Amino acid sequence: MLLGRHRIAAGGKAGLVLGVFGLLILFYPELTSTTAMGRKELWASLSLIGGSFSWALGSVLSKKWQSGMNAFSATGWQVTAAGIANFAFAFLVEDLHHVVWTPRGLGAVGYLIVCGSWIGYTAYIWLLEHVPTSKVSTYAYVNPVVAVFLGWLVLDERVNGFIAAGSAVVVLSVILVTSAKVKEMAATEEALPELVLPK
Repeated sequence: MLLGRHRIAAGGKAGLVLGVFGLLILFYPELTSTTAMGRKELWASLSLIGGSFSWALGSVLSKKWQSGMNAFSATGWQVTAAGIANFAFAFLVEDLHHVVWTPRGLGAVGYLIVCGSWIGYTAYIWLLEHVPTSKVSTYAYVNPVVAVFLGWLVLDERVNGFIAAGSAVVVLSVILVTSAKVKEMAATEEALPELVLPK
């Protein structure tokens, strides 16, 4: 709606709605919990959804206000700004006296820098320039499923029926969105509603 240049097929729109429904299934235990831990998990889940919404909005607006900057340059500036902001926040809020740098911790940070920022984020910026935003942003639906799977695999976290059902719905929604046809409107077609034909 913000871009106004793409028409997504009905299957794609259904997939977007289905993705939100899948996330609600994933978070249903937290939504219905009355314990303090459940409430805390709910607020954490809502903050993650808010972060995803903010990211998606930024992706759409960056597509609308493209400045022609090279994808690598854009990545560099954004990652640098985020790094400075996060460092300032950590310095002001965290207890630096209890920080312990272990080889495993340094390896994890290095992995996030190379794979998460340099490779992953650069690929994301490049895709925003060449692929419709609705398709690029489906990664946000897949992330919770990947996190659940890794939690089960690495940390032996329990996978219940809600998690399994929600994950299946999310995967289905991503398939619907990525397989949907997206028609790009011509400039004349965009301006059509504004034309007033003489009588």
